[in-house]
Amino acid sequence: MSVDTIVVGGLATNCYITSAQGGGAIVIDPADEAERLIAALEARGEQPRFILFTHGHYDHMAALPALLDYYTTRNVHPEIWIHEGDAHFLGSHARQSHHDCFSAACAGDTSFVDRLWRDLPRPTRLIRDGDAAAQLAVLHLPGHSAGSVGFYDKDNCVFFSGDTLFCAGVGRTDLPGSDPRALQKSLERLALLPPETVVYPGHGEPTTIGQEYES
Repeated sequence: MSVDTIVVGGLATNCYITSAQGGGAIVIDPADEAERLIAALEARGEQPRFILFTHGHYDHMAALPALLDYYTTRNVHPEIWIHEGDAHFLGSHARQSHHDCFSAACAGDTSFVDRLWRDLPRPTRLIRDGDAAAQLAVLHLPGHSAGSVGFYDKDNCVFFSGDTLFCAGVGRTDLPGSDPRALQKSLERLALLPPETVVYPGHGEPTTIGQEYES
């Protein structure tokens, strides 16, 4: 499984690009710097078929409007998937949701959102636990946010964890919609994945399930 990692934006968010079974590319968390994501897709010789969000925080989705602008003019219309629990981070009321979140995260400072803001589209699909985008199964992992998910490729032992699980760390739970008890249950669920599973987190270096749960 070929995975491109592009670290973008002021918060060094990991955007991932991989190929979808059946054709096209899967883009996970287009966080910023759309031109770099487009260049990576063109280097792969692929166009986006799915744009998937591990959760709705703005540092994981700011490049979405520019990405859509570029591909819409080329008659490419990727599906935009987010869990229903984080649906309010897309669409007509999204800006207020992002302001509330960054205000809580940054002691009232919403400049990160204001500097990058462009209106965000509605999702094309609200996903639930057990759904699948090509080879990637959706695992609902609430805690960091109500709609946090991971995307799991069982055949290749690859897992995209968003901000639920990091290398030597876990997601924060002091934001609107966060729940520390829910995060603990989500982490317990991830402990059941095979230890050799490679984890691609929302920030920082990749790790494995074994490394995180044996440490």
